[in-house]
Amino acid sequence: MSRYTVTVRTDEEADENAVIGYDPPLRTFFLQAFPDEETDEYALWFGTLLEQHPSLESIIESARRFGYQVEGLTQDAIIAMTKEAGTPTPPSLGERLGLVR
Repeated sequence: MSRYTVTVRTDEEADENAVIGYDPPLRTFFLQAFPDEETDEYALWFGTLLEQHPSLESIIESARRFGYQVEGLTQDAIIAMTKEAGTPTPPSLGERLGLVR
């Protein structure tokens, strides 16, 4: 699983320690930002479902639709995540047992 630090902004606030990456078992890109200091729950957490965001473009666009801007994504990170996403991942045990869809 890849993890890269980026900045996520809204009109009101910014999280300079947001995380974007690719989760091979779920075959999705994910984005986490704005953690609650008491609970560690994220106000923004995309990419929690199987194949929810199969491309980097789809997760960036989803973030934009909800008013979030992703900044600081380097070319090296983009290439690494795209390469990771292009590597075939076999179905997980949960998928094979019908527990994950």
